[in-house]
Amino acid sequence: MPVEIYKDKFTGKGQEVILGATKEQGGTRAYTVKMGGSSTLPFLFYEGEIPNRPVIAMEVWDIKPEWNPCFEQYYGDVWNDPVAWAKKAEEYGAEVIYLRLQGADPELENSKSPEECAKLVKDVLAATGAPLIVEGPGQPDKDNDVLQAVAEAAAGENIALGVAEKDNYRGIAAAAMMGRHCIIGRSPVDINILKQLNIMITEMGVPIDKVINDPMTSSLGYGIEYSYSTMERARWGALIGDKMMTPPVICLAGPEAWSKKEPNAVGEDAGPGWGDQRDRGIMWEAMTAAALLQAGGDLVLMRHPEAVKLVKKQIDALMVPNKY
Repeated sequence: MPVEIYKDKFTGKGQEVILGATKEQGGTRAYTVKMGGSSTLPFLFYEGEIPNRPVIAMEVWDIKPEWNPCFEQYYGDVWNDPVAWAKKAEEYGAEVIYLRLQGADPELENSKSPEECAKLVKDVLAATGAPLIVEGPGQPDKDNDVLQAVAEAAAGENIALGVAEKDNYRGIAAAAMMGRHCIIGRSPVDINILKQLNIMITEMGVPIDKVINDPMTSSLGYGIEYSYSTMERARWGALIGDKMMTPPVICLAGPEAWSKKEPNAVGEDAGPGWGDQRDRGIMWEAMTAAALLQAGGDLVLMRHPEAVKLVKKQIDALMVPNKY
């Protein structure tokens, strides 16, 4: 006798957001990516629709970063050329380019101007076909200036601008509306602030289908359970009809994973039985990303090409419908 599996019935669903614009849509991207739109919990095909698979983005910096030496063989020849770096990221499987304008940090001796940042964005767009996310240097005043220039330079391309936070969202929201772009709202692992930020951004006039949430995520072994529960609550809120919980979620798996001791330690700093640092780092990033996908991540930012391969295989396996 067949066993009947209990199925939850939801009244709401996630908001679908499109990133990028093709020539027919007024941009120059080779394709667009769609995120979100699910009417069930992650990968539970038998309870609802999951129209879009999770998306893999890869980091590109406008200055040479201080990353683990194991990245040298992959990016060593493009550290000082972000346009070439973006092209290489596409070769490594990036579906979205995540450009971090760290060189515009006003505390740097040769801080880049908004005009220089805007030119770089135009150059990256001209050299690549993937949709683009642009993050400012993380200083409120400079973020506003840089992202306004970037939004104007990339008008029509439907990029995503980030990051907008509770105390610094107005200028970025205005820039997003001016250029008809998406906006990334970041909240500090707090479901209430996430919802409030979405309310404030949409009250500015940004449509909900242009909003992406960055709830801030943790690495494997460093509070990822708290991040997981926050993302779960946001997805559950969307499924029971809370419109302000519906935007898709971006997770910074790569930066978080590689900022910890375990993926980087060598020699006496490594614990007994930790094994090869390179393999350990790749697995740390891949496992962090895998956990965040299960929590409901719609776009995962990654760093190591080998970790990207592993996570894409995981997504392929999870996207096989399990209808009962």
